[in-house]
Amino acid sequence: MNEQIIARHWLAAAAPKAAPVLATSTVLILARIWNANGAEHSTGNAVLMTALSLAAGAVGVFASMGHGGDKVIAGTAFAASGALAFTGVAGYAAGLPLPLLLWVLATVAAYGLAARYWRTERRDTTAHERHTTVRHEEHAHIERVEALKAGAQIESARAGAAYAEQLATALITRAALPGFNPQAVSAAGLPQLPATDREAA
Repeated sequence: MNEQIIARHWLAAAAPKAAPVLATSTVLILARIWNANGAEHSTGNAVLMTALSLAAGAVGVFASMGHGGDKVIAGTAFAASGALAFTGVAGYAAGLPLPLLLWVLATVAAYGLAARYWRTERRDTTAHERHTTVRHEEHAHIERVEALKAGAQIESARAGAAYAEQLATALITRAALPGFNPQAVSAAGLPQLPATDREAA
């Protein structure tokens, strides 16, 4: 069984690797635009971003609590909390050194979290590919065994048909010989064919 092989474009393969740096860079750019439009040293804006960050962190804590906590919601909430805190500091600060430092830290943290996800995904993909390969090999083995069985049955049927044809030819040829006497054959002690139902009747 042949499967269609689909080659991924290099951009499609590299896009997930660039997602963390694109996300943190986008937050930094938007925060600095916000800084240039009045957020610099604005206490109200800083309080707002702090409140939003704390609220997102609280959502993450509640989502992760309990035995069956939702990891997706918790992770999203914690990521939003960090992004809001980063935005608030980058928007409030007057210079670029602190926002850039936070950008580097956020990018490293994002890649740390993403690497764990990529490792798990790669392990799952490898396990799936191995399982698929084993299943295909099992199916191919079963198909080969069935093909051998079918070939053996066909050859056996051909050999039986050829033997029956040769036997019928021999019987016809023997009966057509001049002076053929079935009683003489029986008296000579030669084996004779078993009687059919029609002859027995």
